[in-house]
Amino acid sequence: MQRSLISILAIFCLTANVQARDPHETARVETLARSTNSWDGARLPAYPAGQPEITVLRIQIPPGTALPLHRHPVINAGVMLRGKLTVVTEAGKEHHLQAGDAIIELVETWHAGRNEGNEVAEIVVFYAGSTGQAITESKPD
Repeated sequence: MQRSLISILAIFCLTANVQARDPHETARVETLARSTNSWDGARLPAYPAGQPEITVLRIQIPPGTALPLHRHPVINAGVMLRGKLTVVTEAGKEHHLQAGDAIIELVETWHAGRNEGNEVAEIVVFYAGSTGQAITESKPD
């Protein structure tokens, strides 16, 4: 999976200089996030064995909504499209996001999100797992 993802990204970067409609403009590429660690500094795990499966979700969280504690057994990253979101670990670490921010999410760490703003918080999240593997697990009561 890592090799095919790298190949796709390499092709994208190589074609980024292809001419746009205006012959004086080219496509622009901006790195929003790049790291071997999640936002709390923990090292990302190896990719799982098996058939790679990428999942892309658009998540909308209404104002005043708090998500339950959950964790992700797979590497994932997202970009806030609008609104604000606070991610809080079970241990109390916080990470604040607003529109335009990228996040490399926690893996195997219990956390929750909450929208303390006045508008819908909308984030697109990319999960890199394998076929049949859960991307999110809720914490049992």
